[in-house]
Amino acid sequence: MKILVTGTEGQLARALAARAQFHRGIELVCIGRPNLDLEAPATFAPVLKLIAPDLVVNAAAHTGVDQQEDEAERAFTMNAEAPSALARLTRLSGIPIIQVSTDYVFDGRSARPYVEADLPNPQTVYGRSKLAGEDAVRDGNPDHLIVRTAWVVSRYGRNFVKTMLTAAQSRDRLTVVADQFGNPTEADDLADGILAAANTRRSTGSFPGRLYHLAGQGRASWYELARHVLEVSAPLGGPSAVVEPISSSMWPAKAARPANSELNSDAFQRDFGYRAGDWRARTATLVETLLQDR
Repeated sequence: MKILVTGTEGQLARALAARAQFHRGIELVCIGRPNLDLEAPATFAPVLKLIAPDLVVNAAAHTGVDQQEDEAERAFTMNAEAPSALARLTRLSGIPIIQVSTDYVFDGRSARPYVEADLPNPQTVYGRSKLAGEDAVRDGNPDHLIVRTAWVVSRYGRNFVKTMLTAAQSRDRLTVVADQFGNPTEADDLADGILAAANTRRSTGSFPGRLYHLAGQGRASWYELARHVLEVSAPLGGPSAVVEPISSSMWPAKAARPANSELNSDAFQRDFGYRAGDWRARTATLVETLLQDR
């Protein structure tokens, strides 16, 4: 099975490229700018014709949450119009598509983890554009799978774990928001889940459902995640700092963050036989890997 992944530099694209070798019978091709550009839909058809994939994973997106508040048009171009064009083109070619989405489609006011049946209510340009992307894929290609995830961290690119380790190199004390909760998700786990879904599609000829949540096990605040990162780092000779909790009101941001965006991933495990790892264990392994790579 040949899988085309949009993007080459993002955490998920790089994780998919790394993990594909452990999934028998999968050939994975990542293509990004300038050959495949979400802001240039004319690039899509030539790439699809050249690669002739059996499946497309749209892992690329505009993810600058605060930046998008000032450039909504660009956000919708990349996160909604591009998936719409990809969905239409893949449908015309008889190719299934997996669209990766986000916990930001919810308003964060739930007292429990969100399930797929919960109604979205995005509060940011990012969330609205990604929800529009979901709708566009749903309308454009019946043979689709939408996978929502959250709080992705990895050895690749920029992410919260790397930021904390870097900050602790030069500061003795860090202040981190303690009243926003979610599921830290290791990108390799997300990649393995998507590849498990691809294998299910290959073996059965269809996806069992059309919308799933896939995120790390367990709930954490940004403060709890930061403390855990540095508690693992210090005994290994890595950066260390005191982490102090603060409220969201003390860390103003242009885009409002969900207070609780925890996702329930039970349906994904039920239908695809895969569950991402516990956030504490997976984060500890990630910290160890990052320190070894220094």
